Amino acid sequence: MDNKCILIVDDDQNIASSLKRSLIDEDYEIVYAQSGEEGLQKLAAYNIQLIISDESMPGMTGTELLSMVKDKYPDIVRIMLTGKASIESAMKAVNQGEIFRFFTKPWDDVELKLSIRHGLERYEYEEERRRLLSTIKVQSDELTRLEKQFPGITDIKEDETGAIVLPELSQEELESVRQWCRTKDNP
Repeated sequence: MDNKCILIVDDDQNIASSLKRSLIDEDYEIVYAQSGEEGLQKLAAYNIQLIISDESMPGMTGTELLSMVKDKYPDIVRIMLTGKASIESAMKAVNQGEIFRFFTKPWDDVELKLSIRHGLERYEYEEERRRLLSTIKVQSDELTRLEKQFPGITDIKEDETGAIVLPELSQEELESVRQWCRTKDNP
């Protein structure tokens, strides 16, 4: 993934600036929102891979925002940042927003950077997993169509040594398969 985009949602401009400064050496596009509502607008406008949200904000809490993000944009990695850490707020954020990491203010820059990197790697792995699953689905559908057109073509038979035994095809069957392959290559 070339363009890594992070959304920071915090009503305190000083916190957002501090986060941006701590990430200045990283190759990320940073988008900022001052409220949960504005954060949702930014999510709709940008290709965000990771969100860092404050918990205590007027209007919508970080937990509420990350819960909505989980439902509407489940692939986005979610990180909670709070100045008022409590076991209850942490559990609520984890359970409702399925957050990736939970940080208290002030945070450790190195730990935050590593968590962001790991979060973005997780995003990339999940994106690749979805792409591969899509490829497997296409291939499975293709095999199903082949089996319908040429019954038994997907059967694999082995001899006593484990070597794959290919069935004998008549010239007519072989030509039919070749013709089918040609039409698939040149639609």
